[in-house]
Amino acid sequence: MAHRVTGVLIFFFLFVHVLDTALVRVSPEAYDTVVATYKTPIVALLEYGLVAAILFHALNGLRVIAVDFWVKGARYQKQMLWTVVALWAVLMLGAIYPVLGHAARELFGS
Repeated sequence: MAHRVTGVLIFFFLFVHVLDTALVRVSPEAYDTVVATYKTPIVALLEYGLVAAILFHALNGLRVIAVDFWVKGARYQKQMLWTVVALWAVLMLGAIYPVLGHAARELFGS
């Protein structure tokens, strides 16, 4: 279920991204306004959520491929799921500073 939810969330992000990028052709001023809103701490949290969704979707997708194409995949799918979750958690911890560092500095100062 989480794989499908993250896939839908990523799709909607890409849809919005295409729309806001296309806005530059219609009105460069409106585009600049939209991009300025992306530099807020709230959007930084949303970006962290996007990283979480993409990373989980990618790692779980590799697990799904292994389950489908590896002869022993179905037998080890629970262990592979917990491996994906553990790897995802470690990588998300590593992504905190690169993704949220600017927002933290903006909120709390250098």
